[in-house]
Amino acid sequence: MSNRNIFLLALLALVVFVGLQSVYVVNEKQRAIKLRFGEVVVDNVPVGLNFKIPFIEEVRKFDGRIITLDSDAERFITSEQKGLEVDAYVQWRISDTRDFYTATSGGDMFRANSILESRINSGLRDAFGLRTLREVVSGRSADEPLSTGGRIEDEGERDRLMREVTERIDQFAQSELGIEVIDIRVKAIDLPQEVSAEVFSRMRSEREQEARRFRSNGEKLAEEIRASADRQRTVILAEAFREAEELRGEGDAEAARIYAEAFSEDEEFYAFYRSLRAYEDSFNEGSDILLLEPDDDFFQYLTSKTGLGASVPDTLGAQ
Repeated sequence: MSNRNIFLLALLALVVFVGLQSVYVVNEKQRAIKLRFGEVVVDNVPVGLNFKIPFIEEVRKFDGRIITLDSDAERFITSEQKGLEVDAYVQWRISDTRDFYTATSGGDMFRANSILESRINSGLRDAFGLRTLREVVSGRSADEPLSTGGRIEDEGERDRLMREVTERIDQFAQSELGIEVIDIRVKAIDLPQEVSAEVFSRMRSEREQEARRFRSNGEKLAEEIRASADRQRTVILAEAFREAEELRGEGDAEAARIYAEAFSEDEEFYAFYRSLRAYEDSFNEGSDILLLEPDDDFFQYLTSKTGLGASVPDTLGAQ
């Protein structure tokens, strides 16, 4: 190979190398800035194929997607001076590449997360310090109604707290870091380990007192219901007995009237019928013994040849 060919190959390689150094691609998941001797000349490089001056201009690319910062649990104090272990996370993304590059010493993601985490912890500490334990745990203030017109309130106290903290941190991050804070959320709120046993014991005692109050009210109500039921039972039985006696008296009177009418129709037949009933009742059992005089009127229909009694027996009048 001649020197001329070698020179052409070297020149071609140099052209290719320079060309590669002049072209770069920014995809839709990235944010990029162009630097010239360390100074930002283009702060928001468009997505797609772009060009730069090799060896003079430099391109820095950053992740343009939403980034989730999951920080460690921190201890915050409520307005009641009660400690809570709060585990929160934040979602953010780059909104201004120039400010982000400048504020984080060349786009250092670790530095950005550290600054943001420190500011969020400070904001949450201030917000928790203005609210009670119930407000930050249950999500509602002590005097806030659970519902209005049958509809649950749209925003509770905890939601309001997180919204205020998010807005405040977002203002700081956009102006100082070039970052947009999308959302800050609390994953868990726990009591410190050293006070959990005491709090749980107090909660158990309060629940036991409430249970005793409910049982006492229930027993009182049960006694009232039983007393009312016993009173109603006594009244019902008395009224039933009175009505039964009235009906029994009316029945006896009606029976006496029927007997009287039957007796007046045929006194002899009526006396004979009642004698037969008396015989049946007297000799119903085989072991019954009845001692009477032979000429007693009780046997008048048995001793009479004609089957007719002399008169109505007085012993049957009570039948």
